[in-house]
Amino acid sequence: SAHEALYRLSLAHDLRHRVFWLPHNMDFRGRTYPCPPHFNHLGSDLARALLEFAEGRPLGPRGLDWLKIHLINLTGLKKGDSLRMRLAFADEVMEEILDSADNPLTGRKWWMEADEPWQTLACCMEVAHAVRSPDPAAYISHLPVHQDGSCNGLQHYAALGRDSVGAASVNLTPSDLPQDVYREVATQVEEFRQQDAKEGLRVAQVLEGFISRKVVKQTVMTVVYGVTRYGGRLQIEKRLRELSDFPQEFVWEASHYLVRQVFKSLQEMFTSTRAIQHWLTESANLISHAGWPVEWVTPLGIPIIQPYHRESKVQVKGGLQSITLTSSVDESQKPNTLKQKKGFPPNFIHSLDSSHMMLTALHCYRKGLIFVSVHDCFWTHAADIPTMNEVCREQFVRLHSQPILEDLAKFLKKRFCSVSSIKSLKSSERALVTKLQETLQSLPKTGTFDLGQVIRSTYFFS
Repeated sequence: SAHEALYRLSLAHDLRHRVFWLPHNMDFRGRTYPCPPHFNHLGSDLARALLEFAEGRPLGPRGLDWLKIHLINLTGLKKGDSLRMRLAFADEVMEEILDSADNPLTGRKWWMEADEPWQTLACCMEVAHAVRSPDPAAYISHLPVHQDGSCNGLQHYAALGRDSVGAASVNLTPSDLPQDVYREVATQVEEFRQQDAKEGLRVAQVLEGFISRKVVKQTVMTVVYGVTRYGGRLQIEKRLRELSDFPQEFVWEASHYLVRQVFKSLQEMFTSTRAIQHWLTESANLISHAGWPVEWVTPLGIPIIQPYHRESKVQVKGGLQSITLTSSVDESQKPNTLKQKKGFPPNFIHSLDSSHMMLTALHCYRKGLIFVSVHDCFWTHAADIPTMNEVCREQFVRLHSQPILEDLAKFLKKRFCSVSSIKSLKSSERALVTKLQETLQSLPKTGTFDLGQVIRSTYFFS
C-alpha cells in the first residue's frame, strides 16, 4: 500500500549512508527471520530494492556477467533458458537497460514489465554504472546478487529418498537447461487429461487448452509441504476463476479433477518422496495420539518441538467486561493431533533447509564472503557468486550424506519407545507405541540417485 511504501522510504531515508545490521530470530523449526518488521531483506520487492551491502567488492573478471544474469533472473523473462542465453539476452537489451537506468520514469520504462520491477530498476542502475566505468572489473559493486533453489522442498525430499527421476526434475542432476518441475507436472497432467478426454470424460474435455504451468504451480509447491487435497483444490479453483474464458459452472468439478491428477503426477515423478511423507505422517500420528508433541533434533543439533496443543481458554476479568483468550501453545494441554501430524513433514523439511542455509552461511563466512539468506534464496556480491555456488552445493551434499532418516528413527525410538517413556501410559497408548516401534523400524525404501552429481549441477541453485 502507499502508506507502507512511504513508511519504508522514510526509514530508508533515515538509514541512508549508515551501516546497519538486521538482527535475526529463529522460529521453532530453525528458519531465520529478521526482527525489524518494515524494512528488511525478506520484505517486498520495494524493500529489497532499497537495500545494498555496506561493504562493496570489485566486480572482478566474472562479476559483470553475474550482474547481468541476475538482472534477467529478476525480470522473469527467460526462466527456461541457460545462463549463457540469459547473458546474451542481457547484451541484446542493453539499450533498454541503460534507458531504464537513465530515465526510469520518463523513458521507455522497460524495467516496469519485470516480475520484480524495483529490484530490476536497481540492478539496471548498477549495470549502467559498471558498464560505463573505465574498467568494469575494478568497479566496486554493493548490489546483492541472488541464487534461488529450484523448488527447494522437493530438492530435499529427492535427496533424502535418493529419487533419480525426482532429482532430475528439481535440478539435482547436471543438465544444459534448467528443469522446471511445474512445467513437467503440467505436461504430465495434460497427458492424463487427453487420455481421459478420449475415453469421453466430460470434465477432461472441458479442460482442453486450460492446463498451464500457472494453474498447477502453487499446488505442486504446497503438496511438497503437505497440503491436503482440499487445500490444493481451493488453489486450483482460484486459478480457474481467473481465466475469463473458462466455463465457470465447471470450476468445482474441474478443480477436483485437476488436484487428483497433480497428486498422481507427483506420485509417479517422486516415488520415494511420497513414501517418506507418509512415513513421517504416520510416525507423528502415533506419537501425538499417545499424548506427546513430536520432537526431533536437526543435523546441526538444534532441538525442535512442535508447539501445537489443544487450545486452552484463559479468561481475563476486567471492571466492565472480561475477555477470553485462546492459546494453542499451552504445554500443559494435550497435543493437537491433527496439527502435529500434518505439520511434521513440512516442518521437518524446513528444519533441513534451515540447516543447509546455516552450513552455507558458516562456510561462506570462513571464506570471507558476505552472505544473506531468504530461506532458499542466497545472496552475496556479484564477484563471489561462483564461490557461494560451490559452497552451497558442497554443503547440501555433506548434509545429505548423513543418515538423516536413520538418525531420526533412532532418536524417535529412544525418545518415545524407551521403558521410561512407556511407564506412565495407559494400555491403549502402549499399543500405539508398539505400532510406532514397527513403523520406525520399516524405513521408507530409497532409490539409487548419486548425490555427488549435485556438485556439477548448474541449475541446483541459480
